[in-house]
Amino acid sequence: MTTHTDDTKTTGYASEVPVRLNWSQHAPEVYKAMIRLDTAAKRGLDPVLYELVKIRASQINHCALCIDMHTKDALAAGESVERIVQLAAWEESRHFYTEKELAAIELTEAVTVLTDGFVPDEVYAKAAKHFDEPELAQLIAAITTINAWNRFGVTCRMTPGHYTPGGHA
Repeated sequence: MTTHTDDTKTTGYASEVPVRLNWSQHAPEVYKAMIRLDTAAKRGLDPVLYELVKIRASQINHCALCIDMHTKDALAAGESVERIVQLAAWEESRHFYTEKELAAIELTEAVTVLTDGFVPDEVYAKAAKHFDEPELAQLIAAITTINAWNRFGVTCRMTPGHYTPGGHA
């Protein structure tokens, strides 16, 4: 695998943006709590659906570290490259996903963006149609958790490209 950290004169790649803060080192109890929250949030959710949700929220939030991590984890869980690539344009690529996945992706966008300050009733109702209440609660927890991870990653400029699948399991 080619990394983008080597000599830019020979590879042609731009140099990595330096990490601002290794927050997990300086706030280890918060990091451990986030790991526990993440573990609890994914219980009962399909692993591939879980990774699609994490990738989509991370795309919206421009969290390169999380896009890198969850794309690799999705591939390791058996997801196809085609579905991962199409996720950025899921509304035009609906035929790549099940109705349940589409409901989860749409709910992910609504919870992540909160443009109007709330999750629209029709988006919530669509998700509630495909997920029973315990599973829906877990999905909302997973969406909320990846948004928190994204805020750490983006704010601290965590560097993508060095993650190995399952590295945070």
